[in-house]
Amino acid sequence: MKKIAGTLVVTTLFTIMAVFGLTAGAGEKGAAEMEVFGGSRGPVPFPHLAHQERLGDCQTCHSLFPQEADAIKALKASGKLKKKKVMNMQCVRCHKAEKKAGNPTGPTTCAKCHVRTKK
Repeated sequence: MKKIAGTLVVTTLFTIMAVFGLTAGAGEKGAAEMEVFGGSRGPVPFPHLAHQERLGDCQTCHSLFPQEADAIKALKASGKLKKKKVMNMQCVRCHKAEKKAGNPTGPTTCAKCHVRTKK
């Protein structure tokens, strides 16, 4: 009886962890929605999960910056990543190519994502 109860507890815990994305490896993919550092123009809401599902290969984006929280901000602050490089080399270029191919796409201009913060 104790063995069945123990199995039930473990199974319940794993179910709860799976529902809330707490299993080993779940954090490797990052949050479904993120807010990316956008410099003086303000943070950029980023549908991370939608990009993962569409692109399939993390290196499509992460070839420029590591898979870490605030990696873009840190690289820009250290001078290792130029301003607008991610947006121009990755985001806008890909969105324009998808638009040209007739596929659904994200914004193709800066102002569609960035909302300037008040100082």
